[in-house]
Amino acid sequence: MDVLGFAWPEDCFHFLSHDMWCRPWGDGCMEVGVSAFGVHLSGDFYMCRPKPVGTRVTQGETLAVAELSKCVVAIKSPLTGEVSAVNPLLAETPEVVHLDPFGRGWLVRIAVSRWDADRPQLAHGGGLEAAVRARVQMEDL
Repeated sequence: MDVLGFAWPEDCFHFLSHDMWCRPWGDGCMEVGVSAFGVHLSGDFYMCRPKPVGTRVTQGETLAVAELSKCVVAIKSPLTGEVSAVNPLLAETPEVVHLDPFGRGWLVRIAVSRWDADRPQLAHGGGLEAAVRARVQMEDL
């Protein structure tokens, strides 16, 4: 789906308050990345260092650290669980995050442990377009 010039894949669940997405990967895991809108707000990624495999993360808490053109930021997790994989491309080509945010630019895969508690904070399905419009308009673009 395209809303206000930004892609919002319908197979993803969107953590709009932190401009993140997650999509089912299989075996109870979800792939996680920064949304195209988040990339637009952030700019180019020069470094992205996710938490290592085996780290427990909580929805809304730090999942990774990224160096952007003008600052270093904490990237927040859309899910609670354990990091089960880290995108190997990030070490050598962190720009993949802004070049292909919903594809090769994923950050981590998380083995989800609190889906029922985390799910209400994620936009998906019928309410996605209205929620996205509200989020984008908050930035006064």
